Amino acid sequence: MRAASDAELWVARRPGIIAGLSLSKVGEGFWLTGLFVDPQHRGLGVAGQLVKAALAQTDGPTWLFCHPDLAPFYQRLGFDQAQHLPEALAGRLQRYQRSKRLLALQHGQSSLTSSPGNSTSV
Repeated sequence: MRAASDAELWVARRPGIIAGLSLSKVGEGFWLTGLFVDPQHRGLGVAGQLVKAALAQTDGPTWLFCHPDLAPFYQRLGFDQAQHLPEALAGRLQRYQRSKRLLALQHGQSSLTSSPGNSTSV
């Protein structure tokens, strides 16, 4: 798993590392990348628990890019299709989509005008 030098790295251990993800600060939120679970521990809820733990410590929206087949997994964790991306992520997504099928998803508020508890982008 590669991560930016300024990224927060989250891991799940049992007792060794069995899963990890990276959160990088982007604008007023975070970009979640590199979610990986050891194949022997897949299907046990490890990824969902790790994502929830990381999101509980963030303030602001969190964005990610995923293959369309993974969207239902992330939607169960409270992610919705992103309506607006920070400029840095919008450009990156455009480049990635030249060679891959990817969706941009978002968790949390998208602006200061969003009301608490509202997962809809404004």
